[in-house]
Amino acid sequence: MKRLGITFFSFALAAVTAVPTAAQVAVRAGTLHTVSGPPIENAVVIAGADGKIEWVGPAAEADIPDGARVLEAAVVTPGLVDPHSVVGLSGALNSNVGPVRDQDQLERSSPIQPDLRAIDAYDANETLVEWVRSYGVTTMHTGHGPGALVSGQTMIAKTRGRNVDQAVVVPARMLASTLGNAVSSNFQSPGTSAKGIAMLRNALFGAQAYLDQVQQAAEAGTEDGDEAEGDEADGEEGDAKPAPKPPARDLSKEALGQVLEGELCLLITANTVPEIASALRLQQEFGFDLVLDGAAESYLLLDEIREAGVPVLLHPTMSRVRNGSYETAASLADAGIPFAIQTGFEGYVPKTRVLLWEAAIAAANGLGMERALEAVTLSPARILGIDDRVGSIEVGKDADLALFDGDPFEYTSHICGVIIESEVMSTECR
Repeated sequence: MKRLGITFFSFALAAVTAVPTAAQVAVRAGTLHTVSGPPIENAVVIAGADGKIEWVGPAAEADIPDGARVLEAAVVTPGLVDPHSVVGLSGALNSNVGPVRDQDQLERSSPIQPDLRAIDAYDANETLVEWVRSYGVTTMHTGHGPGALVSGQTMIAKTRGRNVDQAVVVPARMLASTLGNAVSSNFQSPGTSAKGIAMLRNALFGAQAYLDQVQQAAEAGTEDGDEAEGDEADGEEGDAKPAPKPPARDLSKEALGQVLEGELCLLITANTVPEIASALRLQQEFGFDLVLDGAAESYLLLDEIREAGVPVLLHPTMSRVRNGSYETAASLADAGIPFAIQTGFEGYVPKTRVLLWEAAIAAANGLGMERALEAVTLSPARILGIDDRVGSIEVGKDADLALFDGDPFEYTSHICGVIIESEVMSTECR
C-alpha cells in the first residue's frame, strides 16, 4: 500500500544529446531463438526505425522493406540481459587512486548508505560497457556492489549511449545489501553476522518511523485545514493546536522507505545457509520485496526459498564461492524458483565475467541450452520488471539482438553482431 501525503525525490530524465536515430534492419537467421516460443528455422526478424521489432517469422513469409539494411547470422538470440553487474561504476583499469580511479561500486566510509545513486556514478563511456556489449549484453542491471550492509542503489541501463541519460532504462531499481563476512572485511563494524543483521533491522525500523512521522504530519495538516474551513464557515475562531511538523528530510531514510513502500526491491547478497535464512527472516518481518543475490548454498534451502516466493540472481557459475556448485542453476530451475545468471563483481581485472560463458557452464551441468538461454534473457527481464521491453524476440519489444556464427554456448562459436533498439552497434566477430 502506498502512503498518502509522502513525496519522495523524483528523477527527471533530460538527455544531453539524443541517441543516434536507428534505421530499418532485417536479420536473416539460420535459427532464431525467440525464447518466448520455439526456435524458428530459416527465419527473419525486422527491426523498425522506431527501435522496436516489427515482424518475426519464417523467411519465406518475410516482406523485407526496400532500403532496409540486411544482416545474416547462423543463430540469432535476444540481446542478453545481465541481471546483476557493477559495470559502469567499476572500470577496467582497476584503480582506486589518482586521476585514473575507476572503482566507484563501493563507498567504504559507512556500512549503510542507501542514498547513494547509481546514476550519479555511471560512466557510459567506460571500456567495460563496450566490452560486455561485444559479447551480446544489451541490457544490464548495474550499480553499487556487494561489500556493505547497504552499499547504494542500482539502475537498469542499455549498453550504449555517450552519457547516463542515453543509457538509462530505470534510474533506481533496487538497494544493494550484503550479509556476512564480506561486510566485516570492509568495515570495523559490523564485525559479526548477528551485528550486521541488528544494524540493518535498526535502519529499517528508523525508516519506518520516519515514514510514520511524515504521514502523521501530512494527515494532521489536512485535518487542520478542514477544521479551519469549517470554523470560517460558522464564523467561529478556531483554537486548534499547530500541526506536527514533518521531520527534516533524510535521503537515507527516504531510500529505505522506498523499500518498505515497495518502490524499490532490497537486493541482498547472501551466499551461506545462515545468510540466506537471515535474508528470508528480514523479508518476512518487514514485508519488502526481496531478491536474493549470489545464493551459493541455495540448493540447501530450495523449499524455503520457493515458499517465500523470492527470486534468485545466481552467482556466476564459475565464480569462487564457498560450497558453490555448477549444478545450482539446474536445481533452482527444477524446483520452480525464478532465477537468472549474473556476471556479478570480481576482484581481478577486468572486474566482470562473460555472461554467455557462465550460462554455457550451467547449460552443460544440467540446465540445458533452452533454460540457460532463458536464464540470461527473459528470466532476468521478468525479475527486473522489464520483460515488456526486452528478453525475447517479439513484435513490439525493443529490437535488441545478438548474432552468432554457431551455437551460442559452443566455445568455438563467435558473436558477430549486436543490435540495440535497431541500431547496429557492431558486426565484428568476437
